[in-house]
Amino acid sequence: MTGTVRIVRETGMGFELRRAAIRIHLDGADVGTVAPHGTVETAVGAGRHTLRLTAGRYSSPTRTFELADGSAATFRCHAAALWPRYVASLLKPDLGIALKQEL
Repeated sequence: MTGTVRIVRETGMGFELRRAAIRIHLDGADVGTVAPHGTVETAVGAGRHTLRLTAGRYSSPTRTFELADGSAATFRCHAAALWPRYVASLLKPDLGIALKQEL
């Protein structure tokens, strides 16, 4: 009973202010990285999961999602691309990476 989690890294507005690889944490475990313009897929069991991305002190908000057997969940992410968001992430590091689930 497994499903797939797919993380697609796109650049917001064509560029990112932070270009380093972003670490992927699934259910609290480090499962790898996603490079700029990259896609990563990983198999996980069906059920409730949490996803969080980090790059140094910067992170995404934690996203919780349900995965049915044989299904896939796709998330799109990017590092801060606009100066206001970049500056805000200096004070609130969980604004440094945008993470949204495709529905």
